[in-house]
Amino acid sequence: MSKPRAKRVQTKIGNVFSVPLGDGTKKYFQYVANDRTQLNSPVIRAFKRAYPAEAKPDLLEVVSDDVDFYAHVIIRWGIQMNLWEKVGNVPFYGELNAVFRDATDLEYDKIEKSEKWQVWKVNQDFQFVGKLEGDLQKAEIGLVVAPPDIVSRMRTRKYLFRYPGY
Repeated sequence: MSKPRAKRVQTKIGNVFSVPLGDGTKKYFQYVANDRTQLNSPVIRAFKRAYPAEAKPDLLEVVSDDVDFYAHVIIRWGIQMNLWEKVGNVPFYGELNAVFRDATDLEYDKIEKSEKWQVWKVNQDFQFVGKLEGDLQKAEIGLVVAPPDIVSRMRTRKYLFRYPGY
């Protein structure tokens, strides 16, 4: 007997997702863009505030919260892994000023610090900057991260994978 198929969830910009954190709380993120600069992957903005697991806050309130971080992630994989669920849609018309960074070292996962960085904004060209200085040190890691890494960052403010510093 075959396993029943999971319900297909359509994702579109503006969708808001609830992420249970396993400690009786949950946080939210919103799908805000597709970044053709980074494999046309979905971009999310995750919010700072944690809510009790049983809470059903107004989504306009949720998306008005301070942004904790931006990330590239395949949203449907997180749905399939039961890491988050879609709870609604709030149109996103805001300015997307997130800056992303990526180390261009061939084996970046084996080095402590890189001085070979490229940065970009969503749907804009990469700019090779070498050393990260000033505000560029606040740039988000621009890899397309695995869904469990999003949950980890929401819980602990850190990703599960190793990445060079600057």
